[in-house]
Parts: sequence; C-alpha cells; structure tokens
Amino acid sequence: MSEDDDQEKVEKIRRDYTQEVLSESSVEESPIDQFMVWFEQALSADLLDPNAMTLATATREGVPASRIVLLKGVDRDGFRFYTNYASRKGRELEENPQAALCFYWPPLERQVRIEGQVQKVSRAKSADYFRRRPRLSQLGAWASQQSSRVDSRNELEDTFREAEKRFENQEVPLPEFWGGYLLVPEYIEFWQGRKGRLHDRICYERQGEGLWEIFRLSP
Repeated sequence: MSEDDDQEKVEKIRRDYTQEVLSESSVEESPIDQFMVWFEQALSADLLDPNAMTLATATREGVPASRIVLLKGVDRDGFRFYTNYASRKGRELEENPQAALCFYWPPLERQVRIEGQVQKVSRAKSADYFRRRPRLSQLGAWASQQSSRVDSRNELEDTFREAEKRFENQEVPLPEFWGGYLLVPEYIEFWQGRKGRLHDRICYERQGEGLWEIFRLSP
C-alpha cells in the first residue's frame, strides 16, 4: 500500500456526533458540579477507565509533554492525582506549576479540558491515599525510579523483589519521593459533539473565589 493510500485511509476516519446537546442554560453554575454530573454519567455508562485523563506539563522553557494519569479525587479545591515526584512530570511541575488535563469519553461524545495551577497535596493526604492502594502498587512505587533508564526488565523485577523482602510482614510506608498533586482550575471547558461538526463548547473561567464566567466558544 502506498503512502498516499495510507493518508487517504486516515483522512476517511470520521463519524458524526448525534447524542446530546449542551447549552449555557442547562449547565450547573459551578464547573465542579457540572464535571461531577458528567463523571457520574461516565461511570453509569460503564466506560473503560473513565478517570483516565491526559496530563500536559511543560518545562520552564515551555517544552511540552503529555501522558495519561488517573484522577484520584475531585472536590471544590480541584483535581487530584498521585505520582513519583522525581518523574518527568514531577520535575516539570517543580519548574513550571502550570498544567492542563483532558478527559475524553468517546461513547458519550464528550471531552473536558481543564487548565490551572498545580500544587502538592499535604503529606498526610498522600499517606492516607497510599495506605488504601493495593499492596502490589505500594511496592511498585518503591521499586520504580519513575522516568529513569533501566538496563532491562529483569533489573526492574529484581528491584521489586527487593522491596517485597524489605517490607515483608509489615505495612508498606509512603516513600518520601511519592505523593499527590492538586490542579486548581482556572478554566474548564465542556465539549459535546454535535452533528456537522458544530460542536457545543461551554466554558467556565474563574473570576474570583467561587465566581465563574460561563460562555460559549465557536467549534
């Protein structure tokens, strides 16, 4: 198959969006409340990993990177996730604490984009979450020097076995290099797919403590 055939195949990938509508008058006054409405619907639809979100970060110089992480908490303060502080995303958030999140739920023809400042959650809150993680995940946090090079899979598995032996018959403690982040939103956009690519984009922009401007963007 030629390169032109491959390109044509990609260009032909499309589908129309016909499920729902979204309007300024139908959304909640708070973007967090609106997010929870949609998130509960994503849970009810039994989607695969509905809490999976793209996290975009950048270096001090503005070099971007993105990856999928899992949402592990949301409330009036913002959106929480957990990771190794020494990972690439952890290092970039240390340099440049601005980030963006994106949820995409294809069966519901919906996307949510979130932008804001990121800060570490308290050590106590990180420890509380870490205690509730499966033991294998706890050990994995100790075994993985996230984003660093390893010579082989065997090396990684050897490190995991060392962690198993180290914490045998005892509770696995929270590593000093691991914990949570909170993204405090300044901007949240709700995207609902519509027929003819005239999608609904309803946005919230923070105007002060607890105050949000709601407006529509052209698709």
